[in-house]
Amino acid sequence: MTASRNTQTPAVRFSQRAGRTHEPPISWLMKYALDHPDCISLAAGFVDAATLPVQIVKECVDELMASPASGRAALQYGTTIGYPPLRRQIAQRLADSDGMTAASHGFDADHVMVTTGSQQLLFLASDVLLDPGDIVVLGAPSYFVYMGILQSMGAVVRSVPVDGDGMDMEALADTLAAIEAEGKLDRLKLIYVVSYYQNPMGVSMSADRRPHVVELAKKYSAKAGRRIFVLEDAAYKELRFSDDSPALPPIKKFDPTNEWVLFAGTFCKPFSAGMKTGFGILPDAILDPVLRQKGNHDFGSANLNQMVISRAIERGSYDQHVRKVRAGYAAKKQVMADGIRRYFPPQTKWHDPAGGLYIWAELPESVCTSPGSPYFKAALERGVLYVPSEHFYYPDSGSPACRSGMRLSFGVASPEQVADGIKRLGQLACEMLKTPAAAK
Repeated sequence: MTASRNTQTPAVRFSQRAGRTHEPPISWLMKYALDHPDCISLAAGFVDAATLPVQIVKECVDELMASPASGRAALQYGTTIGYPPLRRQIAQRLADSDGMTAASHGFDADHVMVTTGSQQLLFLASDVLLDPGDIVVLGAPSYFVYMGILQSMGAVVRSVPVDGDGMDMEALADTLAAIEAEGKLDRLKLIYVVSYYQNPMGVSMSADRRPHVVELAKKYSAKAGRRIFVLEDAAYKELRFSDDSPALPPIKKFDPTNEWVLFAGTFCKPFSAGMKTGFGILPDAILDPVLRQKGNHDFGSANLNQMVISRAIERGSYDQHVRKVRAGYAAKKQVMADGIRRYFPPQTKWHDPAGGLYIWAELPESVCTSPGSPYFKAALERGVLYVPSEHFYYPDSGSPACRSGMRLSFGVASPEQVADGIKRLGQLACEMLKTPAAAK
């Protein structure tokens, strides 16, 4: 007789972190764009494919591979902290552009860590600092991919409004005071700020607000008896459209002892997203723990990519490329801004950015832009994608989500697509409001 078998497959028991990790809201939008190639995507924050440095990378690779010694070095494992010449170049570039030297700010190349995109640094720093229930303060709206990290780690998020000058410092002070009054200051670990051309609003924190972030972190660290770090995400720092716009100092510049600010930068936006190379400047207190976690992740970022970028910087071709990228994005931003002025309802609230990849536009509250809304469905029918504004607000964080706005990216679309997509979105909004556009 054949023994009976249990044919039911046992369930998989996932970790608590996996259970807290949800699909990013942009995933569906990206899939939709791929499945509908005729659709104009103003959603994904991709870099413009036409700007990718194919010839520069080819020349750098050819030079590296011309010598067996340099070729083998490029194709070998590197160190966990990163390729030494590139780390020295990063430190020197910050010294040249922002006046932050080892003597003035307490860090040198030994405090520079190369990462697999700046996103990895955001993850690693959060991973070594946060336990479930720990508190992170961030802007509202804010970068939703980092919000996904916080959600998976079980963090408690308190949101602070963002206006045209960045995170509101009075609101930040009030939020920190409220956390103290609740007796939860011992759980506060991080203040997260996107300091340049913020994703999603395109705003930069004003010069007068930048030192206040560090001052507040110091003040409440003293009250807590434990350090509260500022995590500065400067991913868009190099995408300033014009030298005529103010070159704002990093928040890191107001940390002369290298104790309070974790600085995250990247080569993905200004050079090559596919090379997935970012970096961090870290205080001594957190450097080794983050390095150990990175070792557990990948033993170090791709050595070939680091050496190519280092060679491009050394040859001067990196900076030449960045200037071209900035000019291209500035032109496409202008197309988008002109379209909003011409086709969107006159009541639309929006910010004209001086850099980055995004414009944030808020329609009158009577027009809901949420997924599944009549406006969103009609936009899809007209062949245009945007990211609904509500995705940039952390749930239950103290700030109500805007449900009448959208993040519009001019990164990957052509100028013609940007112009056409904005025209369709603006005309749709005017039809729903039964109002003429802002201008003829």
